[in-house]
Amino acid sequence: MRAEDYPYLAAPRPLALAHRGGAKLAANAGLENTVPAFARAVAMGYRYLETDVHATADGQVVAFHDAALDRVTDAAGRIADLPWAAVREARVGGAESPPLLAELLETFPDACFNIDVKADAALAPTVAVVRAHDATARVCVGSFSPRRIRAARRALGPGVATAAGQVGTASLRFTPGLLSRLLHTPAPVLQIPAQHRVGGRTLTLVTPGLLRRAHALGKHVHVWFHDWSREDAAEYHRLLDLGVDGIVADRIDVLRDVLEERGHPLRPRSEG
Repeated sequence: MRAEDYPYLAAPRPLALAHRGGAKLAANAGLENTVPAFARAVAMGYRYLETDVHATADGQVVAFHDAALDRVTDAAGRIADLPWAAVREARVGGAESPPLLAELLETFPDACFNIDVKADAALAPTVAVVRAHDATARVCVGSFSPRRIRAARRALGPGVATAAGQVGTASLRFTPGLLSRLLHTPAPVLQIPAQHRVGGRTLTLVTPGLLRRAHALGKHVHVWFHDWSREDAAEYHRLLDLGVDGIVADRIDVLRDVLEERGHPLRPRSEG
């Protein structure tokens, strides 16, 4: 199956994904991965929302990036060690409760979710939530663990979109000649940083050659930022000029303006 065969990836390109709801939008400052953050992205016209997930000690799937609550909430402790009753009392930015994945799927029924499964213990509960909400067609499951991605694909079936892991991506970029078996993973999309630091060197991952090879295999290439400070209009334009299929953005206001300038305006909810 090619990327275009998956409902999640069938929308016109380029796809615009709101990273944690748009963490660097001024109105979202300190409120990443909260319902209000995602709501602002949706109101701006974002149909694709990115979130990470962890599971609580009692198996509830929380939309949250870090393994622990400490960095962005007024509480402390590892999510995996706490029951949901404790996690829901935490306040992101001192104001908002971390949402459950189920809450996001219910609150934004027209949105597609890119879900990064951050821990092994979160995989089975995430699969259960996606099934319970009949959301297979509107999610893409990713992880830095290729094993988790394979397990998600087995559990949810071949129709669910998945994102290739780092090993497969590195093969596309650096393996000459015959592509490794990882290049022929069923994952229809590569989600990679524009650049990556390895052994003190900065390697450019998103190149015309990588895009040609990925597109020849029917795959999308979505780009996120290993160094989020590099996000700006010029970088968005550069990546879109190269032909990337999607951008995962914190600066969702800037990306919206760039897309409008290029003739790909987002459609705010009020416009239908």
